[in-house]
Amino acid sequence: MLRSLYSGISGLHAHQMMMDVTGNNIANVNTVGYKASSVQFQDTLSQMVGAAGSPQDGMAGTNPAQVGLGVRNAGITSNFSQGSAQTTGKAGDMMIQGDGFFITRRGQEELYTRAGSFFFDANGTLSTATGEPVQGWTAEDGVVNTAGKPGDIKMPLGQSIDPKVTDKIEMKGNLTFDVPDDVTAVADMDPIEIPFKAFDKFGSPVSLSAYFKRTSEKGVDPGTYDVSVGLSGDAANAKPMTENGGELTFTAGKLDPADTKLSFAGLSDLNSNLSDELTIDGADLTMFHGLTEARVSDSNGNAAGTLASLSYTVSDTGQIIGAFSNGQKKILGQVALATFKNVNGLEKTGDSMYRSTVNSGLAQVGTPTSSGLGQVISGAVEMSNVDLAQEFTNLVIAQRGFQANSRVITTSDELLQELVSMKR
Repeated sequence: MLRSLYSGISGLHAHQMMMDVTGNNIANVNTVGYKASSVQFQDTLSQMVGAAGSPQDGMAGTNPAQVGLGVRNAGITSNFSQGSAQTTGKAGDMMIQGDGFFITRRGQEELYTRAGSFFFDANGTLSTATGEPVQGWTAEDGVVNTAGKPGDIKMPLGQSIDPKVTDKIEMKGNLTFDVPDDVTAVADMDPIEIPFKAFDKFGSPVSLSAYFKRTSEKGVDPGTYDVSVGLSGDAANAKPMTENGGELTFTAGKLDPADTKLSFAGLSDLNSNLSDELTIDGADLTMFHGLTEARVSDSNGNAAGTLASLSYTVSDTGQIIGAFSNGQKKILGQVALATFKNVNGLEKTGDSMYRSTVNSGLAQVGTPTSSGLGQVISGAVEMSNVDLAQEFTNLVIAQRGFQANSRVITTSDELLQELVSMKR
């Protein structure tokens, strides 16, 4: 009789634990990076009433007879499945799509989290909402060395970029193969002028143009243009291309791959602060029927600039890219991620943080998208993965289990009272 009382009590404890876990899940339904927990039960030691017997003398064997002594908590595990994305628009908010944890530091201890709501503090250190520095690598001159141990990520406010003189540009698009009907001689046609901005050695902008003077007759293939570069609006003093006598040849509308690098010299005669030499990458230039749509698509020069404000973006590999006042972008650092052989072996420390234990294994650190680690999504955070429908179902199950075990206790008590009253 007492066994049923103790079994009922153990059932109350077990289902109370289930209620506690379920209630905590529901409380954290909107907690960023929270992972839902679940409780597992197992029966306790059973008392042997009758041992098993083997078949003998034509008699069948007998099975063991055991009376269970209740239930106990076998463990509480977390569900580390992916949570939904909540868009915030803040560059400092990061979400891991896939496996991994952000690494933070509390004193000398490393902690791990899926809650990626970060910001740069007054010292330029990337930190969590509760002040723990986020761990990663700070770039040196735009280069991140991930071979070293991760440390605090610093935003180098006030860092400057030196001016760079323009000596390379890229062009793409079409130079028309057509000749207007009213043109009797291509020599009378004005050159096609394609303007672009270059920078001198002091970082000052200079307006230059590439001039394309048609030399091939109408309908003739290969088509040819004489190419020169000079100050905008001054085609007469432009410097000709040094290769092939300054002539660019298109066969069936395409350049020979060996002739796509166009070189120019003597530009310092036009402006003493310009680079004397300039190279145009014309691999994407064409000469087909239709409009002229050629343009400068890229160049390598820039003015001087400073990182005067917290203006940055974060790539899917966790690289933090700063935007300088001159429009240039430069890698400032990269966040590190960690994974574990047994994520359910991690210990919760509060503030949506975990610490490693002997059963989680050591942290395996790497960069996002490498070695099975997830990618970083900037401007979003990972929502809780609590399933409210499942949690409310668990509430009902826990409630009914608690009520049933309460009934076991009251029924056992009534039977004991009946036994006691038999003495009268």
